[in-house]
Amino acid sequence: MLYENNAANKPRLQQLHLAILSALALPLAHAETVLPTVQVIEIAEEGELARISSSGSRLGLTLHELPASLESVDSDTMQKRGDYRVSEAITRTAGVTGTGTSGDGGMAFSVRGFSGTNSVGLAEDGQRLATGAGTQSHPSDSWGYERIEVLRGPASVVYGSGTVGATINAIRKAPRREPSLEALMGIGTDGLVRAGVGGTGAIGENASFRIDAYGHTSDGSRDLGDARGGKFMGTLQLQPSSNLQFQVLADYSDQRPERYWGTPLVNGRIAGRLRDENYNVNDSVIRYEDNRLRGRAEWRVNDWLLLRNEAYRFGADRHWKNVEQYQFDPVTNTVDRSDYLEIKHDMVQSGNRLEAALTGNSHRAVLGWEVAKVDFTHINNSPYGGSSTVSANNPAHGQWASPDPTLPKYQTETILQGFYAEDAFQLSDRWLLLGGIRHDIADISRDDLVGAGTDLDATISGTAWRLGLTYMMSGATSLYAQASTGHDPVTSLVTMNLRNKDFSLTRGRQVEAGIKQRLPKGLGEWTAALYRIEKDDIITRDPSNPALSVQGGSQHSKGLEVTANLIPHKNWRLEGNLALLDARYDKLVEAGGADRSGKRPVDVPEVVANLWAHYRMADWELSLGARHVGKRYADNANTLALPAYTVADAALSWQYDKRTTLRFLARNLTDEVYATTSYGSNQLVLGEARRFEAVAELKF
Repeated sequence: MLYENNAANKPRLQQLHLAILSALALPLAHAETVLPTVQVIEIAEEGELARISSSGSRLGLTLHELPASLESVDSDTMQKRGDYRVSEAITRTAGVTGTGTSGDGGMAFSVRGFSGTNSVGLAEDGQRLATGAGTQSHPSDSWGYERIEVLRGPASVVYGSGTVGATINAIRKAPRREPSLEALMGIGTDGLVRAGVGGTGAIGENASFRIDAYGHTSDGSRDLGDARGGKFMGTLQLQPSSNLQFQVLADYSDQRPERYWGTPLVNGRIAGRLRDENYNVNDSVIRYEDNRLRGRAEWRVNDWLLLRNEAYRFGADRHWKNVEQYQFDPVTNTVDRSDYLEIKHDMVQSGNRLEAALTGNSHRAVLGWEVAKVDFTHINNSPYGGSSTVSANNPAHGQWASPDPTLPKYQTETILQGFYAEDAFQLSDRWLLLGGIRHDIADISRDDLVGAGTDLDATISGTAWRLGLTYMMSGATSLYAQASTGHDPVTSLVTMNLRNKDFSLTRGRQVEAGIKQRLPKGLGEWTAALYRIEKDDIITRDPSNPALSVQGGSQHSKGLEVTANLIPHKNWRLEGNLALLDARYDKLVEAGGADRSGKRPVDVPEVVANLWAHYRMADWELSLGARHVGKRYADNANTLALPAYTVADAALSWQYDKRTTLRFLARNLTDEVYATTSYGSNQLVLGEARRFEAVAELKF
């Protein structure tokens, strides 16, 4: 592999030359002979595609080898862009848009034509927390993570049900024996303050640790826009011998995001004059509290067998107490408020994953079994009575009051099991065949604490497989093709009710082909992927009885995704991606018999593009970024449109010394008024206004 002999590569070349001279020194000292000519082959920087990733497979494949579309954002990139929330980093990858609201934990996304927490999965270090009542709230802040990876397309073979659109995996920073310390301090507009610290090092001869802590607070740009949160992440690693390793991880997170549920439409459109208004109540509450404890063990039995086991306990306590629905009255210039809602989640998931990794001849294989028990209690004040009217401008927020008591309504116990196997067969130096299969079983028991005759016991299962082929045209270029299947639930499995007990998992099928290439002379890397996904058994209405919901609907999506990271000049770096998408319902009938066949699904844009340009001069670096999201719809009839938008960001950094970097960040430079998603049919969730931030980053 050849590359350009530039200044950045000189240290590696010098080391290579010294190694060659040292190897020749001994024979030269003992003999006077004419040595043959030695040809020095300069070795290229491997790049991102040569990195091993556990997000797309559990077999230790590099991104070049993986016959699938996987993109990552590392911690340095997140800090340069100011992406301190995981959702910000994710939505800069190809084709990913945020659809999160205060009601689903803010961690919902749309990818490849499929949206929401039941189609786009979230994981941390490959381990998923089950989705309860359509809510995902962890991980939220990007501090403490080495990288965030997005595996696009069906991922049920690796992650189980609920991953037909994509799976997002946050990978933690690991303990190291070499001591290091990093810190971040930032202040910004609207009373923003953030701080983070992380450190790692050795404990005795066989142990190491990693600790990360982070907190933030902000007054927000609108009334009741104050938000705050904090977290602690701790890891202790023990390695008593070279073939045995243990890890214990303990985390705690408390997030209290902005108490905002959207802005009402005025004559069916976004009213910029209402952008800074919030129609919630003064004593409103949104709080997500998460705690996690995990233990891991790895035992290298011999050259061909590695055993891994992971046991964990995850807990999530969530609380909402808000007024959530708003209707604008143009005659009186007032807003009618309804849905005085209080909900609490008490969720505990305990589980274990055991797997064996086998290596032999031309095969790399893994066999595994994972099991989890999820206990969920849902407390609410259904039917959420209460109403009021406030001025559209400078509303008197008032207090929360509902005639309906907040009581425990139901409890569920869910046993989730997954059995999986993967194999990577190296057919030759250039050909790699990857196969995988997984079978998932969910046993659900629900006990309704009010009413009678609505309890349920149900078992749902699904099987997914993947078959992919990678052809290494050269050390720098690979082509791949794959076929895969997956499955999504029609509703969150752990909160299924009696109406859904007879529904099976929906079925997704994908075909995908792509190219991954590292450019010569250190010019960068690029990838491209073409795909088509079909999904059957979605919920529709019985043609003979439109009041009855049945499975039998279908939808499909097809598209092109291109990503690139280019270095056209030693001072310039360009990062960008483009996703073109066509998604449609093939068969869907809604209430009243309305046929939505041929319509585009909710929250799905046809164009998403991101671009960043970085220019470095001495100790300074200037970065400009732009994000474009095409028009989307807020209803399956495609009558309520969310306009396309383009948001521009900027960053200016100064490396004061090798330990200190000062950074100035600007978000939404043009102060664009735009909607990220809808909340009901009368209100849209607006994106953040223009803001500025100054940050100091320290490394020791």
